[in-house]
Amino acid sequence: MSAEAPLEWRISDQLISYPDALEEMEERVRAIRAGEAPEMVWLLEHPPLYTAGTSAKLDDLVDPDRFPVYDAGRGGEYTYHGPGQRVGYFLLDLKKRGRDVRQFVFSLEDVIIRSLAAFGVTAERRHGRVGVWVTREDGREEKVAAIGVRVRQWVTYHGIAINVEPDLSHFEGIVPCGIAEHGVTSFADLGLPVTMDDLDVVLKQVFDEVFGLEPRRMHLEVQPAPDAPGAKDDARPIEETHPVFQI
Repeated sequence: MSAEAPLEWRISDQLISYPDALEEMEERVRAIRAGEAPEMVWLLEHPPLYTAGTSAKLDDLVDPDRFPVYDAGRGGEYTYHGPGQRVGYFLLDLKKRGRDVRQFVFSLEDVIIRSLAAFGVTAERRHGRVGVWVTREDGREEKVAAIGVRVRQWVTYHGIAINVEPDLSHFEGIVPCGIAEHGVTSFADLGLPVTMDDLDVVLKQVFDEVFGLEPRRMHLEVQPAPDAPGAKDDARPIEETHPVFQI
């Protein structure tokens, strides 16, 4: 298959084991780099499990016997995956999209924020805090989506996880992304009856707006966070502010 073919948009209806997903991503990254396969966005769900990123701290694994724990090989810390959570893996060739890792992560965040907005959810970035967040009526801030990516010779993989209707108690076995002072939420927890199919339709539309189903340079511009201490802080390497692992 030619690498010039349009991006493949894959949706898996069955739960995909984490080792199988890792193997599939590794092979696809190799094929994209070799020009043997097109880019791919893969939407799926996993059985209940925890993943450890390259910055994971053992103390944040509160209940190590609750679910299987996998070394994810991505940036970030501990994350939960399970049924009711839409996982999106983005296998993109940044050589065709601008060779800008900071912009790539910013654009992934924008995909999440715009998609949630389509369902009436106001979601925001928080400077220095991983993920995408919502503010509840009582002022509590809770994470509704996580991000963790890896870049290998300008090909990206891993991606995002949006909480649609997972069992939120399953997050209690870890300190999600190393952030203990804030909770997690979901569409269901926010009182929104959103289905996976509903979300998938919006994700594809928003992805095309932000990235393009056919490779094009990312067109958004990274804006400093409103509460950023200053331009110097905002210019820190992307690895210091986002869950990214590059080789």
